[in-house]
Amino acid sequence: MRRVVVTGMGALTPLGSNVSDTWKSALEGRSGVSQITLFDSKDSPVTIAGEVKGFDPCLVTNSKEARKVGRFCNLALAAGQEAFKHSGLDQCRAQISPSRMGVNIGVGMGGLPEIQVVHKEFLEKGYRRVTPFFIPQAIPNLASGQLSILLGLQGPNLCNVTACASSSHSIGESFRLIKRGEADVMIAGGAEAVICELAIAGFASMRALSTRNETPEKASRPFDRDRDGFVMGEGAAILVLEEYEMARKRGAEIFGEILGYGLSGDAYHITAPAPEGAGGRRAMELALRDAELRPEQIGYINAHGTSTPSGDIEEVRAITQVFPQGRNHLHISSTKSMTGHLLGAAGALEALFSLLAIRDGKIPPTINLENPDPACVETGISFTPNHSVEKKIQYALSNSFGFGGTNASLVLGRVR
Repeated sequence: MRRVVVTGMGALTPLGSNVSDTWKSALEGRSGVSQITLFDSKDSPVTIAGEVKGFDPCLVTNSKEARKVGRFCNLALAAGQEAFKHSGLDQCRAQISPSRMGVNIGVGMGGLPEIQVVHKEFLEKGYRRVTPFFIPQAIPNLASGQLSILLGLQGPNLCNVTACASSSHSIGESFRLIKRGEADVMIAGGAEAVICELAIAGFASMRALSTRNETPEKASRPFDRDRDGFVMGEGAAILVLEEYEMARKRGAEIFGEILGYGLSGDAYHITAPAPEGAGGRRAMELALRDAELRPEQIGYINAHGTSTPSGDIEEVRAITQVFPQGRNHLHISSTKSMTGHLLGAAGALEALFSLLAIRDGKIPPTINLENPDPACVETGISFTPNHSVEKKIQYALSNSFGFGGTNASLVLGRVR
């Protein structure tokens, strides 16, 4: 089995328009949550979200091409170009077959805002006014498809659609493709952009969203006793995964290594996590086994931690089962406290944060953690409240769990 390292990163998030700005804001404990501007929310039960500010898709391609695809796809193209440029692969394209480079961008819900707009036009003006680009704007795999066209990548072209675990699954499956020798490079990550009337209404009707409309920056509060639901976010995060020997020989900057991948299903409920976080526990155990690491070797967990009353505690219970001595070696944080929940893109952004935490020896905080849930206090583990901490980390684990009982865990580390 071949080794897989990360040689490029790209991000467009509520915290910044690139990796550097996003990471700086995360370490400073800034919130990217504010009042919604993407639509008129005055009649909405929830008026807050984590939006990507100032994004101009015409700077990614051109106005004509940008209109052919959905917002989620344009976000993916921007982050994908940053990651590819970051990797330096474009400078040695002549030595790499395009059929050995692929793409897997996970997307949870696709072009829901575009579906909403076109459906309204259809009802008002009839089928003749439906744009021929409606289907490309809506289907989730267009992010992978368009990025492969933009970069000329002819290898495996995939899109994992597994709710909030989508982009973690995309990274994990890309990791396996390279390990097995079916690709040398995979552009992997996630993108999501569903801040629209219909999505907010749907999640609000489930009572899944925070209703702290008056204090948006305080609304996402994972592991806090007073949490009342998640905050929707949007954005894209992309990693360039590469076979280690190839990266080393071309002198690439290596940001870390993908060491393990575990996935599981709850087989329990369409939205609620299994009791004691059983599915998440199995995913973590499988990822550790794949990485050939002991639990006590993990120094940091970027938790799924959405700020929902039940989800956070079930994840904590699962973590304490997998890491019984966690109080001695672990820090945990949920960066969703700052970004909101990027749904299908969340796992990729949190894997990116985990790699940067390893590289820089700095753990991003869980902001708004003012009154920790008693179940968290009982563990004795630090949930990194409100301020980043300096800590040398060799290995980190990132969790992503989704509706339908789908779970993914990634183990990342320094290159050994």
